[in-house]
Amino acid sequence: MSGVTITYIGGPTALVEFGGLRLLTDPAFDPPGGDYTTGLVTLHKSEGPARPADSLGHLDAVLLSHDHHFDNLDHAGRDLLPKAKGVLTTQAGEERLGGNAVGLVPWEVFDLSAPDGRILRIIATPARHGPEGGDRGPVIGFVLAFTDSPEQAIYISGDTVWYEGVAEVAERFPIKVALLFLGAARVAVVGPQHLTMTAEEGVTAAHAFPEATIVPLHFEGWTHFSQSRPEIDAAFQAAGLADRLHWPDPARPITLSL
Repeated sequence: MSGVTITYIGGPTALVEFGGLRLLTDPAFDPPGGDYTTGLVTLHKSEGPARPADSLGHLDAVLLSHDHHFDNLDHAGRDLLPKAKGVLTTQAGEERLGGNAVGLVPWEVFDLSAPDGRILRIIATPARHGPEGGDRGPVIGFVLAFTDSPEQAIYISGDTVWYEGVAEVAERFPIKVALLFLGAARVAVVGPQHLTMTAEEGVTAAHAFPEATIVPLHFEGWTHFSQSRPEIDAAFQAAGLADRLHWPDPARPITLSL
């Protein structure tokens, strides 16, 4: 296999083309400027997508880490879901979304047939969306690998901090490309703790996945991120891992070797 092609669209949203299959991570396609209120929390979207949803074409699956936060699934993103062949998400998400949604629990497997007859195995992975006892979940991540080449695995973290569940992903799978949701999201009304990985936790993940190219996602586009590219660059530079980072340009496909 030549590799995986990733087109960064903005926030948590990227088109992942792998072995003839087209997969979309957490779809957020609304224009900038909106406020999104859930309970006591209001999120503000500061940047729009680099590509509109209707430009994507065929989607074999949406990999939706969770459906209950607007920065991972906004209005236009929700409208896109029925156009995909399927939506893989949490069990709670399946209950809320219905339709073509399939709910998974950590370590559960979903097999997807590629055009050439090969099988892409999608494994739901643990995620903890915040500090212990203050999880904003439920959330899942995903590992992708073809059954005939399990040594070429891709990891999509979803909204999670670094904790033992992510460490177990590193123990179980030979990850070659890791799409990490960074940005150290913080929402004052729920406390000072970060709800997604900090730059330093991204470095920890890079050490845990020693063969992986690290592709940051979900570090910009919303005002609740407390870190962005400069902080992430600085942390990886200080750790001597700057060569492991691969920043995708919005709307420009990049192909990474596996």
